[in-house]
Amino acid sequence: MKEPSRGRSSDDSRATAHTKIQREAWAFMVKDRLVAVPPLAPDNPGLMRGERPSLPAGNPMPSDLTVRPVARSDYEKWLPLWDGYNAFYGRAGSTALDPEVTKTTWQRFFDAYEPVHGLVAESGGELLGIVHYLFHRSTTAIPPSCYLQDLFTASAARGKGVGRALIDGVYERARLAGSPRVYWLTHETNHTAMQLYDKVAERSGFVVYRKML
Repeated sequence: MKEPSRGRSSDDSRATAHTKIQREAWAFMVKDRLVAVPPLAPDNPGLMRGERPSLPAGNPMPSDLTVRPVARSDYEKWLPLWDGYNAFYGRAGSTALDPEVTKTTWQRFFDAYEPVHGLVAESGGELLGIVHYLFHRSTTAIPPSCYLQDLFTASAARGKGVGRALIDGVYERARLAGSPRVYWLTHETNHTAMQLYDKVAERSGFVVYRKML
């Protein structure tokens, strides 16, 4: 005798939904090239706050600014920005990153099994800024969290909305991944950058502790 079919329980439905979220999140984390991400329009409003910050007169955002995933062919233009970012945080000269760290970081952007991603801001064939972010699990949420780890713009591009465009690019990709949260850290002395961060996000109030092992 054929066993009568039974309706799905609420537990079954929750389990299926959980699995679907995990599968979709991991598909995005595998690499954002699997997802068609629309280019960021110059007048695209911020994704967490309603308005783009006003820009100084005479320093408009480049009209052809494009935020896109980093490509292997970007390496020679990416590297000076990466070095500039690290120098800002004291990683230069005798305290510079081991070249192997830079090599490994670069390779991770193109490894389908790494949740590490990079975006670049490009105008006129030149890279004006970079941002790196990664997805990770959380014990307090099912979808992945998005950590914006590195953000840097060329000195000539500052005050023109490039940093904001890169942050917006991360917001967009986090949304597509189903991530409910983008967060990042900055040094307490980085007052210039915090003027922007206070417009596009909220201070969490948490204090970071660490111990180097």
